[in-house]
Amino acid sequence: MELHQVRYFLAVAATLNFTRAAEQCNVTQPALTKGVQKLEQELGGELIYRERQLTQLTDLGKEVLPMLERTLSSAEAVCRRAQEFQRKEVAPLKIGLAPSISASLVLDPIAEIAKFVPGLHVELYEGVAQRLVDLLLEGEISAAIVGDVPDMPARIDDWSLFEERYVAVLAPTHRLANRLSIGIDDLRQTVLLDRAGCDVAPKIQQKYFPKGPPHLGHCSGHELHLQHMAAAGFGVMLAPEHMPRLPSLKTIPLEGDQVWREVRLLAVQGRRYSPALDAFVKVARLRDWSIDVPHRGMLDPTFPKAAGVPA
Repeated sequence: MELHQVRYFLAVAATLNFTRAAEQCNVTQPALTKGVQKLEQELGGELIYRERQLTQLTDLGKEVLPMLERTLSSAEAVCRRAQEFQRKEVAPLKIGLAPSISASLVLDPIAEIAKFVPGLHVELYEGVAQRLVDLLLEGEISAAIVGDVPDMPARIDDWSLFEERYVAVLAPTHRLANRLSIGIDDLRQTVLLDRAGCDVAPKIQQKYFPKGPPHLGHCSGHELHLQHMAAAGFGVMLAPEHMPRLPSLKTIPLEGDQVWREVRLLAVQGRRYSPALDAFVKVARLRDWSIDVPHRGMLDPTFPKAAGVPA
């Protein structure tokens, strides 16, 4: 089936006249008739009743008409999109974010590159780090911002953007809410909210709960779900400092040796960057990310701030 055959049939279906349909398609009537006949052969049945003064669609013609209309419309949309892309009128950028990485972190870099990348079209995806790596390799996303990724494939380039510690997030009514900091022994006696797919879970387990698993309460793969649970008093979250929080929640640092993680930018090694991806990678690597982590150092001024990454 060729698109010109579909176009010829749709013209006949609209005009119910082979002569006018040929004029509409800017072809001779024999050429249009031959194209419709080939389409009928491929579909295995007549699409049009050909009578002297009465041209009508057959039942098969009526059945396939809306599907062929959608086919032609989709094909034309693909051509338009390709032309826009070649003219740089559309610059797609698909960014994957790990669940604990706030979308607010990428808004300023996106706004910055939008000034000099016409037609920028951004899509954000959320997924656990390993899934985002797979999407990168499959070409489904352009870049990803994640935390710790075990067994990073050799084909992935990664750049450190900033470091941040994990802190306790809890309701003001929680029994530990009035502490300036929370001791590890208190943490071990507290119900923790479990984030499925947490990238630093092994570090938390090793550092704070070496003798056994923590007392886990409710579970979700979404940060906002856990925040609402914490606000309702169902337990304590351990979350990265930069994560935007519900106004009803408090953040308290942990005593002793902290759990830290690096937030990293990922892209596929050796793959040609689109203009949008090239701009995003450059802006992300040059950016002083400490301005996007407003709580760093505010709870405890002895903690170091995130350092900007050189080009």
